[in-house]
Amino acid sequence: MLSRHKLTAWLPTVLVAIFLVIQIFPIVWVISASLQTPEALARGPSNRLIPDTLYFGNYVRAFETSPLLQYLLNSTIIAVLTIGLTILLAAPAAYAIEKLRFNGSQIVLNYFLLGLMIPVFVALLPIFQSLGFLGIRNSYWAVVLPQVGFQLPVAIYLYASFFRSIPNELLEAASIDGAGVFRTFWSVAVPLSINATITIVVYNFIFIWNEFVFANTFLTSDALKTLPVGLNDFVSDMGRRDYGATYAAIVVSVLPTVALYLFLNRRIIDSMTAGAVRG
Repeated sequence: MLSRHKLTAWLPTVLVAIFLVIQIFPIVWVISASLQTPEALARGPSNRLIPDTLYFGNYVRAFETSPLLQYLLNSTIIAVLTIGLTILLAAPAAYAIEKLRFNGSQIVLNYFLLGLMIPVFVALLPIFQSLGFLGIRNSYWAVVLPQVGFQLPVAIYLYASFFRSIPNELLEAASIDGAGVFRTFWSVAVPLSINATITIVVYNFIFIWNEFVFANTFLTSDALKTLPVGLNDFVSDMGRRDYGATYAAIVVSVLPTVALYLFLNRRIIDSMTAGAVRG
């Protein structure tokens, strides 16, 4: 019989394992279902979690019966533009707030953080009218610009938290060597903030890749549909008659975010650990 001390020591591990299974099982189940033959799916995909044979015909039909590649391209373009513009604006803004220390810098930071309190749905109508006034509705920018606005508060906060931990002596040494403000920012602060940048990239990418409201509201052209909107239409149509292709399309939509996180998760953990230690 296990002692109370051993039970207490093992309890966190057991809880984490249970949580991990709950989180991973749906993904494994969908991947397994996407690799099963139509006959196996007709009997129910839950009958056998590991397919007898790997059947890729579901993926072939998914790409043949819908413009999934176009949806992927649209989502990728929007993600790259949004993340690039967010970093381009957030990094220098946070550096100025934390290191240049002008009058009212903290007020400016608090003003940006107020953006975290604004629900997306409250801003839909004003944004819709503004995009129409600018003439950019039903374009990539109609989705990129609103997302940049809503992502900036978090990005500025993360960058500001990191720049706060950079010793001022390091920046002063660069200044003594003849570097100006921009040179110091670009050559010293930006390279040091690579982990913070990766954290922002991953966080924003997951949010942007799964964003549905802006894309569904501001984009009406089929050629501009993003993956979540296109997948919604695909599932509504194919989900009634081709479960295999539906599961395959879902896997295609999920894999990029999973792959990106698995590839960069070490950098994210390093960034969080560094912030905790320096804070």
